[in-house]
Amino acid sequence: MNRSWTLLAFSAPLVTPGAAAQAPARDLTPPRRTVEVSLSAAPARLELVPGTATDLYAYNGTVPGPVLEFREGDHVVVHFRNDLPVTTTVHWHGLHLPFAADGSPFHLVAPGETYDYEFDIPPGTAGTYWYHPHPNHETGRQVAHGLYGAIVVRAPDDPLAGIPEQVLVLSDNRLLPDGSLDLPDPHSHPALVDRENGREGPLLLVNGRELPELSIRSGEMQRWRIVNASAGRMYRLTIPGHALTWVGTDGGLFERPVEVNDITVAPSERVEVLVRGTDLPGSRLVVFDLPYDRYIPQTRPRLWNCPRKLFTLRYAEGPPTGGNVEPPPVPATLRRVEPLDPASATTTRVVTLSQGLINGKQMDMARVDVDAPLGATEIWEVENIVGMDHPFHLHGFRFQVLDRNGVPEPFPAWRDVVNVPRHETVRFIVRYDDFPGKWMFHCHILDHEDHGMMGILQVN
Repeated sequence: MNRSWTLLAFSAPLVTPGAAAQAPARDLTPPRRTVEVSLSAAPARLELVPGTATDLYAYNGTVPGPVLEFREGDHVVVHFRNDLPVTTTVHWHGLHLPFAADGSPFHLVAPGETYDYEFDIPPGTAGTYWYHPHPNHETGRQVAHGLYGAIVVRAPDDPLAGIPEQVLVLSDNRLLPDGSLDLPDPHSHPALVDRENGREGPLLLVNGRELPELSIRSGEMQRWRIVNASAGRMYRLTIPGHALTWVGTDGGLFERPVEVNDITVAPSERVEVLVRGTDLPGSRLVVFDLPYDRYIPQTRPRLWNCPRKLFTLRYAEGPPTGGNVEPPPVPATLRRVEPLDPASATTTRVVTLSQGLINGKQMDMARVDVDAPLGATEIWEVENIVGMDHPFHLHGFRFQVLDRNGVPEPFPAWRDVVNVPRHETVRFIVRYDDFPGKWMFHCHILDHEDHGMMGILQVN
């Protein structure tokens, strides 16, 4: 069977992805298919603010880059070309893949060079992921230039199939009056604040647009796949008068849906939520980012405690879907998430996060910080001893949070990022089921990562 798959691009004013061409899928041994993608990174002059052009970097000419869509079981080949003036990589954030395909600083792609990323999409990993550069000391700068994009992995038995979807990539930026990127001199005071906080900017973007408009119908339910691609900003999302049904995180769906009024998304985290259209046709309301204090007092931004507008939710005119405003029921069980057994862990590792350091050390590409055998199950105890939050990311292997400050996690979920708030401790369990190699672990505040808050796990 030949089937054409698409790269989904973004268009204003809506935040719904459009379409661009992708190579047809090819059957190998059924049901395995090969999906080939051509991806390039190159300079681009685009408008982040209408009427003002900014010199950026872009994947396939767009910011964010195209949404890549795969299915469980696919064999993926990404033909990447670096047309930038700088060395880069493409890190497939959250995907479980071989070391050579991870896009870490161990596999740099120089200007003018190409690199083929080749990997399989394992069963049970349907979810929302993303891709971005990961060169040592330069990740934050390249993401600020616009290099990031979303990935959707689909399951053959998705319990929410048929619900209309929106992919929402959240990012922020900071521009000078002439529209150029505000990237201060490394020795200036603003740069030191960025290094402490992680670079933030007042320009909040959803799929590369400021204050876009998303349409919904009365009675409709939508599935929002949300990616936090910001360097340091934490989002706390809410829709006034609307409950959110939280159905998934980094590694896909939960076992059961959870009703919440707001949801916090740390840098590099992904969440899936269901939104019910319960207002009347023609209604308009704002989706807000509520305050979240992740900062140390000395560098806390002046307006950190002010709610910010993200985008407008506009109810279409005309009769409600189905003639009423009652949304469809959500399945009581979404999928089985098998808990990893702590009794099977052979080691507990203590990882201490301080300002710019992990276990008191800065990153050294020539040093291995953690050695582990292939197939082992381990518990990591991640302790944050400083006065600001640190989102902790492990490459290559997903994990399950066991407890936070000794309080058990209410239900198992697959993650690759966990936010560790100030002066708190999180324990998670991970199994190195395959793929030997050297894997990064780091704070995903990009300025912290770039200045050395990163280590290397070697799986032998």
